[in-house]
Amino acid sequence: MKTIELIKSRRTIKKFRPELVDENLVKTWLDAAAMAPNHRMTEPWEIIFIGPKTRGKLNHKTNFGNAPTLLAVLSRHGATKVETEENFAATACFIQNFNLAAWSEGVGTFWSSIGITEQNRVLLEVPDHYDLLGVLAIGYPEMIPDPKPRTPIENKLKFLP
Repeated sequence: MKTIELIKSRRTIKKFRPELVDENLVKTWLDAAAMAPNHRMTEPWEIIFIGPKTRGKLNHKTNFGNAPTLLAVLSRHGATKVETEENFAATACFIQNFNLAAWSEGVGTFWSSIGITEQNRVLLEVPDHYDLLGVLAIGYPEMIPDPKPRTPIENKLKFLP
């Protein structure tokens, strides 16, 4: 599948089938995701595989669509506010790379902020010097939703002299 087709076909999946996604495949996608641009090669992302005991305590309203695999994605703070913001952006790119890599192999994802509450930070053992960007639910889609309408890009463009 061509890259533009892959990007345009990707969907957020809210309901997953129960079959497990091979952990080695997930690690392959994480490895590919790590090719995300990151200023000064900070590689600020950290990944936590969430087991069933911890998952049960997260109290997500949909139980992450019953996805068989959950990952928390963290972004390390920088030495300055600007570096922290750059790291946050780089980690978001990491997540998008991961989502696209999974989608290219028929596996869906759902990026949930899970409220990013203090309770969830404690539960997921997030260090003080990290941001919790959210939890990725990963699995084979039970259904693939239709695309939601988007604002035409022409309405988002500005040209300066």
